[in-house]
Amino acid sequence: MRLDHLSYAAEHDGLRATAARLGKAIGVAPVDGGLHPRFGTRNVVLPLAGGHYVEVVEVLEHPVADKAPYGRAVRARSQAGGGWLGWAVAVDDLAPVEARLGRQAVPGNRHRPDGVELRWHQIGINGLIADPQLPFFTHWEVEPGLHPSVDADGTVKLAGLRIAGSPERLCEWLGQPGDHPLDEVDVEWVAPHGTPGLLSAFFDTPTGRVEV
Repeated sequence: MRLDHLSYAAEHDGLRATAARLGKAIGVAPVDGGLHPRFGTRNVVLPLAGGHYVEVVEVLEHPVADKAPYGRAVRARSQAGGGWLGWAVAVDDLAPVEARLGRQAVPGNRHRPDGVELRWHQIGINGLIADPQLPFFTHWEVEPGLHPSVDADGTVKLAGLRIAGSPERLCEWLGQPGDHPLDEVDVEWVAPHGTPGLLSAFFDTPTGRVEV
């Protein structure tokens, strides 16, 4: 299990402007990700070193967005002004997660502008909606060379997260012991004053550490 990516809902000026602003802040060139036809969303990717990336995501005006939990979550966050929507962990096998959560993962896919199709299964969006400190789970079904992080130039790295919530709740959700189950990034926990969730992310860049 490892941290895979962070999701950022588009702000009032839309997907591309939001992605350009974030990319400039951390020094990463945005990459057009394409449409998620099953979720009614589309994204732009900010690839990072270490196998991580940020996806900036926008809901489409399409009926499927009102049916898919992910589409509803993106719409709600953007309507609230946009910002950090959540985070995802990648696992090699979703079966234990499905057994623990009592439901099945759903397929996801998107076609990049060059026509390449990326495929995965994911689970846990309803958990994120109910308790935004919690990540969702994904299992990639493509070769490692197609992971969205591969376009990274290696100069910008995800260093840590600040989350309003409870490490004990996270460990319960992940099915992992201890208070720091994800070793590749630091997690700073703060007591929630209102809705829990991902408050900010820290990036190590050639010009120093940047908080978004």
